Amino acid sequence: MKENKQKAGTLCVQAGWKPKNGEPRVLPVYQSTTFKYETSEQMARLFDLKESGYFYTRLQNPTNDAVASKIAALEGGVAAMLTSSGQAANFFTCFNICEAGDHIVSATSIYGGTYNLLGVTLKKMGIDCTFVDQDADEAEIEKAFRPNTKMMFGETLSNPGVMVLDIEKFARIAHKHGVPLVVDNTFATPINCRPFEWGADIVTHSTTKYMDGHACCVGGAIVDSGNFDWEAHADKFPGLCQPDESYHGLTYTKAFGKLAFITKATSQLMRDLGSIQSPMNAFLLNLGLETLHLRVPQHCKNAQIVAEWLEKCDKVAWVNYPGLKSNKYYELAQKYLPNGLCGVLSFGLKGGRDVAIRFMDNLKLVAIVTHVADARSCVLHPASHTHRQLTDEQLLEAGIAPDLIRFSVGIENVEDILADIEQALAK
Repeated sequence: MKENKQKAGTLCVQAGWKPKNGEPRVLPVYQSTTFKYETSEQMARLFDLKESGYFYTRLQNPTNDAVASKIAALEGGVAAMLTSSGQAANFFTCFNICEAGDHIVSATSIYGGTYNLLGVTLKKMGIDCTFVDQDADEAEIEKAFRPNTKMMFGETLSNPGVMVLDIEKFARIAHKHGVPLVVDNTFATPINCRPFEWGADIVTHSTTKYMDGHACCVGGAIVDSGNFDWEAHADKFPGLCQPDESYHGLTYTKAFGKLAFITKATSQLMRDLGSIQSPMNAFLLNLGLETLHLRVPQHCKNAQIVAEWLEKCDKVAWVNYPGLKSNKYYELAQKYLPNGLCGVLSFGLKGGRDVAIRFMDNLKLVAIVTHVADARSCVLHPASHTHRQLTDEQLLEAGIAPDLIRFSVGIENVEDILADIEQALAK
């Protein structure tokens, strides 16, 4: 696509919506559940997937499609779809590939909600998951694969640990075993990393985070590179490579080629499960995307300054940010994310959990919220909040230190952010 040769900043502003003569310059909100046709035959062809078009917003909507197209262009993919949340994006991706009796290999260091989805909820649906240390060598990781393994999963930058995934290594392993690599690119965004360029096959996003950027609307996205050859491993992927009886025996790979994955996810999973993003949320998401290329560098610049300041502070026990040369992921970060990481870092204070809580309670500019990655700086103490049901021993097993403070550095003036940290530490 010619569009994908344009730079990210241009795509953020211009991709997706191409108004014709006399049409609105700004992407409109198509706030309608349904769409009118002149004849029954026209509608029938849409339901048979013989023509593309709009008939019901649960399946497709012009606002949503324009925004999905923009995200696909940013990631360098062939097609994308929006979902109601990042969780829905990851679930749809897994369920579009796997069915009961199948198996997934995933990095251990992923967002807690996704860990539970893969390890608990999908297991109830007959899909098993083995979690692996993403830093282990290839031979060790390969031991997790089984004959019924259908996909591999990881996060470019893990939430909340900000560990950097060796995408090329994971892609090599996945492809050796004839399965696609799915990468959640939420924290890095396509501004700082495009996983398809390193061998990933499918990318997911919680658009709730940096893409929206203003904590306005929950949403998700799935992007397909179009690079994975499902037909080459047709026995592994019957849902894509064998006739779908719920669509008159249509075979997605044969009918849609590189668009097979997203077409199946839309016409089968969205049809049946319905986790759509509302057109109004897609409209707001599009406004966020228009400044993504401006906001992400500012988040990264501020986070680097905050991380370096914390590293020198005598009240701080440790700091985790791959932009620091002392960080174990610094070299991987330079390889995959040379232009910057994200605004999220974690650190601990001398004195442990109680001191962490007192510090957070004394912050004024920085807010305590259950969110991350938007314009405003915010903090969370997992041991007291999201993981409060766990003992200190269980927290450490989950890779979360009892004193860990997750700090999402916003795009405010960094001197004001540092001043707030300093006054809270003084108390």
